[in-house]
Amino acid sequence: MKTTDARTRLVGAMVDALQRRGLHGSGLTELLAAAGAPKGVMYHHFPGGKTELAVTAIGATVARLCHSLDQALDAAPGDAKDPGAALMAWVGGAQQKLDASNYERGCPLATIALETTAADTAIRAALADGFATLRARIAAALVRAGYAEAGARAMAALLVAAYEGGLLQARVAGNPEPMSLVRDALLCVLNSGALKGATK
Repeated sequence: MKTTDARTRLVGAMVDALQRRGLHGSGLTELLAAAGAPKGVMYHHFPGGKTELAVTAIGATVARLCHSLDQALDAAPGDAKDPGAALMAWVGGAQQKLDASNYERGCPLATIALETTAADTAIRAALADGFATLRARIAAALVRAGYAEAGARAMAALLVAAYEGGLLQARVAGNPEPMSLVRDALLCVLNSGALKGATK
């Protein structure tokens, strides 16, 4: 077993565990078994143990979300790359993945954020950076589409909050209706241009 492969498996096992059970619902023994890695290999790659592994999993999740967002934006029609349809496709893709998991696998960012305490400084910092990265990526696309910078930041914050909240509600409901309502509402806001010219 190559250690680099073990590291990738460990991160994947943590992402999956966060999606399904959260940080505190996932034991170290369970994570090691899912990754097929001995404890020594884990501490070789993650000297900080479970916390460091969780921080790395958060970074991997943010990178994946940014990649899927970039793909949706690149696929948007037209030279201006109007982000409305791309953003809705991005949200819809998350809904489809949740449905495919029989509503067991939510967004790991929201799951771990809800169970952190003030003592979880490294995890909270990683989450804050991750959410900021997503907001910045969305805001940049909105600015390219003609939004004022302040309006783009506000719309990006709304979209990320609705994305996470919609997934959470759909997961506990066990059906797609909450996420579908979120998509419809976001599309209305985007089409109305209500925040497009916001300057404060």
